[in-house]
Amino acid sequence: MAMQSQKAIVELKNIGKTFGTVLALKDVSFDVFPGEVHCLLGDNGAGKSTLIKILAGVHRPSSGEYLIDAKPAEIQSPRHALDAGIATVYQDLAMVPLMSITRNFFMGRELTKGWGPFCRFDIARADRVVIKELAEIGIDLRDPAQAVGTLSGGERQCVAIARAVHFGARVLILDEPTSALGVHQAAIVLKYVAQARQRGLGVVFISHNIHHAYAVADRFTLLNRGASKGTFKRSDISRDEVLQAMAGGEDMQRIQAEIDKFAFAEGGTKPP
Repeated sequence: MAMQSQKAIVELKNIGKTFGTVLALKDVSFDVFPGEVHCLLGDNGAGKSTLIKILAGVHRPSSGEYLIDAKPAEIQSPRHALDAGIATVYQDLAMVPLMSITRNFFMGRELTKGWGPFCRFDIARADRVVIKELAEIGIDLRDPAQAVGTLSGGERQCVAIARAVHFGARVLILDEPTSALGVHQAAIVLKYVAQARQRGLGVVFISHNIHHAYAVADRFTLLNRGASKGTFKRSDISRDEVLQAMAGGEDMQRIQAEIDKFAFAEGGTKPP
């Protein structure tokens, strides 16, 4: 894990976000350091998506501060965030299934050769880069010209992550990267998350799967109904405590009490 004496790459201080009369986030603070995986956890509706869209430049905060390298920053768009080294890999991956792996890898940032009207995509050089980048993360690519849709879900996630790293990401934001994957494919993605940390990147890992998060996290920030329940080192909080905080322990106790009360009123027996 990164030493906390280092400066955070990105820091959000007391961020609030409203959409009309709807309060999406309230006084949330969050940061990520080089060489660490900081997991953002919360159930559906907790505010995770809003927070990462602020990090990624999709939304601007209604209140609070956004800092990069300890300096105030105005991230006005996703392109601005990318230029600052903040890359986001969303669940839908922003890939075209029928296009080749190489074309997807370099989409919008094509390598070219020639000049003027003779300028064209340098497919041979691009293929070599893709094969090298994917080999480094353990994917033995048969043919970079194959359609990206022929890859498994885990492999597609790794292509998207490798693309972000190749183009200079300092902070990698992963939005539920293992949510639709089986055990083996999820393990492939988690392995590459750990590799990204070893390269010195700051990784923001968004998930509601505590088992996947616990496998790679250095720190956790827990969101519940748009508010932070705190930030914890993995050594300071157990899986059960994280689950309790994510689910809202008091709410679950009230629900259980109502279920017990209803069952007893219907002539059942109260559980021990």
